[in-house]
Amino acid sequence: MRRTSRLLAALLLFVPAALAQRAAVIVPGDNLVVEGVPAVPASLAEEVRRYTEFRAAALAGWHPVRREMLIGTRFGDTNQIHHVRFPGGARTQLTFFPERAGGGSYRPKTGDYFVFNRDVGGNEFFQYYRYDLANGDVTLLTDGKSRNTASVWSNGGEWLAYSSTRRNGKDTDIYVVNPARPDTTRPLLQVESGGWSAADWSPDDRRLVVTEFVSANESHLWLVDFDPRGAGPAAKTRLTPEAGAEKVSYSGALWSKDGRGVYVTTDRDSEFRRLAYVDLATREHAYLTDHIKWDVDSFDLSPDGRTIAFVTNENGVSRLRLLDARTRREKSPPGLPAGIITGLEWHENGRDLGFNLSSARSTSDVYSLDVASGKVERWTESELGGLDPKSLAEPELVSWKSFDGREITGFLYVPPARFAGPRPVIINIHGGPEGQARPGFIGRSNYFLNELGVAIIYPNVRGSSGYGKTFLQLDNGFRREDSYKDIGALLDWVGTQPRLDKSRVMVTGGSYGGHMSFAVATLYNDRIAASLPVVGISNLVSFLERTESYRRDLRRAEYGDERDPKMREFMTRIAPLNNASKITKPIFIVQGGNDPRVPLNEAEQMVATVRKNNTPVWYLMAKDEGHGFNKKRNQDFQFYATIMFVREYLLK
Repeated sequence: MRRTSRLLAALLLFVPAALAQRAAVIVPGDNLVVEGVPAVPASLAEEVRRYTEFRAAALAGWHPVRREMLIGTRFGDTNQIHHVRFPGGARTQLTFFPERAGGGSYRPKTGDYFVFNRDVGGNEFFQYYRYDLANGDVTLLTDGKSRNTASVWSNGGEWLAYSSTRRNGKDTDIYVVNPARPDTTRPLLQVESGGWSAADWSPDDRRLVVTEFVSANESHLWLVDFDPRGAGPAAKTRLTPEAGAEKVSYSGALWSKDGRGVYVTTDRDSEFRRLAYVDLATREHAYLTDHIKWDVDSFDLSPDGRTIAFVTNENGVSRLRLLDARTRREKSPPGLPAGIITGLEWHENGRDLGFNLSSARSTSDVYSLDVASGKVERWTESELGGLDPKSLAEPELVSWKSFDGREITGFLYVPPARFAGPRPVIINIHGGPEGQARPGFIGRSNYFLNELGVAIIYPNVRGSSGYGKTFLQLDNGFRREDSYKDIGALLDWVGTQPRLDKSRVMVTGGSYGGHMSFAVATLYNDRIAASLPVVGISNLVSFLERTESYRRDLRRAEYGDERDPKMREFMTRIAPLNNASKITKPIFIVQGGNDPRVPLNEAEQMVATVRKNNTPVWYLMAKDEGHGFNKKRNQDFQFYATIMFVREYLLK
């Protein structure tokens, strides 16, 4: 009896100690595969909490009658749709799903319901749903299986056009549906390739302008007839000229108020994307922004057709401009803080212009501009988790010469002055490849600057957008290695900067930036301390063979066609996977298990290959994520592990 009591006492002492030990670390969820990553101490989560609690908000759509809006933001684990009744008003959550909910566009004219989309586990097979405001009921509008995107309302509010892979899983045919009656869903236009989408309805709702996207350098516009009775297949007519020797890109097509023309952005006969008017009768192009030597990023036409609001991208910084559609002269520009502007949308009152604005010291929030008075109002004020905005670094625009003498630019974030001596460096390469690093809010990465004293460089290597169509094409096909060399030249530049420590450099990036990280790790292994590729391509051949079929040809236009023997040999030769024996520096590979763009295999094969080098390999895979982590709990664990990796292999 006494022995039993002593044993019980010992067990009672052991159990609390075991629980305490378990509580001292963050246990990964069952959805995470974690290999090679040391246990994450719970104290780390407390230490970095302020850098994980920021939010962002984005305009989803104006109410057509009332001065109210839907926005997307996160209160829990994922982004959901919220209602805001007035500037600075409460964000009332409307959707409550375990997966992210996106979109959120009211039915025109009445606003009695809105349509939104969501996928499962980041697989990007989006479905459309109707949300009835009267009772909160949610109704599926699509088939629940295919990928459905790019929806646009008819002006009368009866029809919704959208792209769907429903027919064969590959081609994005144009469908229409009356959301009030889901059984009205029908195909409008059958196409070939995964780059088709409806852009806008004509004022009388009898035609649509449709975009055929081929690549970042080439797209075309078509006019498609619409019969609400569904009598026979729709006829389509080419609006823009057939492709010639020079590839031309068109985007953002909107009908003029009188229905006689279409406004677009295009790089036709220009290095940059200009705002243009295409006359339907003559097909002639009138260019409206010749005086601006930067890309027009986006635009929207006021409901009365009199004013065009558009945003230019000037070395990464946005500038909002207003144009009189009749005189084609710019109006007095509104005074806005410097930053990045997205999501332009006019209210039906023709006076309020909504948009999102972010900067290095402010996460994305929703604003409106009263174009009559010039008054700017802030609709949301997203939290920064307790961070002082003034403590967040403003980036410096820097440049360096690459191997061929071409100037490459990027943004450098420097740690506070209290960190003395040359600073370790993280080079963070954007995805795309046609993306662009811009001076916006860098979220959790502020921790590396403010608390660890690490400088961060966001380069815009050749192939980035925003610098003209010639620069955009400099990495296509057989020129892929030239973009890798731009990072080699950046490493040279780092070595010339007294503020930076060339012996402590880590390269990272997501998607194509992940591919670049893999490539840099093989080409410049002796010049970096570590690498951290996220959802990166390790072999262009296996990537193109396994990426989802609806996007395969679109990617071949950028990377080259792996079915061509010469191109296949080139891709095989330069593949980081086939050069992984050169990687001897620690690597941390992050991947989503449901990624439709860069399949899981791209990470798994690289992990297995690099491990043969006896190189430290950390691996993190989320079974419930796709092309990057969207759920906060997964983002947080990735952040904790990244901090540990940086401390272990960059700072020591």
